[in-house]
Amino acid sequence: MREVLQSTDAVGDEVNGILPSSLPTVTELTLALVVLLVGWFLSKLVVRLVGRTVARRIERPSVTRTVLRGVRVAVLFVTVLVVGAILGLSGGQIFLSVTVVSAVIAVVLAPLVSSFINGFFVLADRPYEIGDMIEVTDEGHRGFVEDITMRYTKIFTLQNTFIVISNSEIQQRDVINYSAEDERTRISVAFEITYESDLEAARRHAERSARGVDNVISGGPDIRIGSARYAAAPVCTVQEYADNGVLLELFFWIEHPYKQQIARSAVHTAVRERFLDNGIEFAYPHRHHVFDDTSGVGRLAVDSRGDPDSGDETRGRPSAAEGANSDTTGTRNE
Repeated sequence: MREVLQSTDAVGDEVNGILPSSLPTVTELTLALVVLLVGWFLSKLVVRLVGRTVARRIERPSVTRTVLRGVRVAVLFVTVLVVGAILGLSGGQIFLSVTVVSAVIAVVLAPLVSSFINGFFVLADRPYEIGDMIEVTDEGHRGFVEDITMRYTKIFTLQNTFIVISNSEIQQRDVINYSAEDERTRISVAFEITYESDLEAARRHAERSARGVDNVISGGPDIRIGSARYAAAPVCTVQEYADNGVLLELFFWIEHPYKQQIARSAVHTAVRERFLDNGIEFAYPHRHHVFDDTSGVGRLAVDSRGDPDSGDETRGRPSAAEGANSDTTGTRNE
């Protein structure tokens, strides 16, 4: 019990050493407020003056913004120290006090440490940069990187919304970068044609259809990805001989990744119009009704209402049961 009282007295003495012995006067408060405002505007001025120089030296928007934020924080930090000195606070004792620093880390900084560490790795590893188009695969979010800080990544989506993801969380997700080094993106569309259609003509017309679509690269030298090379012009390949027809897949490159849906729709439309003009049919499921020896017997009578010799106008009409039997009995799908 005596040890607890001694430790409590030690903390109290420490706090008393940090706080001023008397309340600041009105003059000191006014001077502190003026210094704080001057420091605030000075931090903005310093960032504006050194911003272009830092941007030319680093040449990475995300790191440039982080450095400029650090410069501004440093100016504000010095301003706070000056304000503390004016008010009679001891800045050195505040930051050297183990008790105060431990409390600040435990209460305020501990939840942010993980985000700051992951933010450092995001800036160092460069998985994406400001302006890149990325996709968070497990959530389906796709958009442009608007800002990267030490704590979070801000994404401007294609739906005109903002998503803010902490760096500790985005580091654990699969992220696709469509703009890492080359914005050209290879996508594909698939469709089936009937077995009666001319296969080679269908492939040729599909490739020509894609070449005429805006944003689709119509030709040129092969595009290199790693050690592989892909044809820049559209290529249509046979994927499978399916149940209803021949499955074809048309591969093509687009210039900008954010126009994928528009390019797919335009290519689908162009292929359909060209196939209609050249007599190539798309395959779709057909249903056939087959009657054989195992199908049963359907009774049918001829309606003789038009016979003048017949006195019974209802003669020859099948009953409801017979009609249902003749419609449904003995049918099967192939």
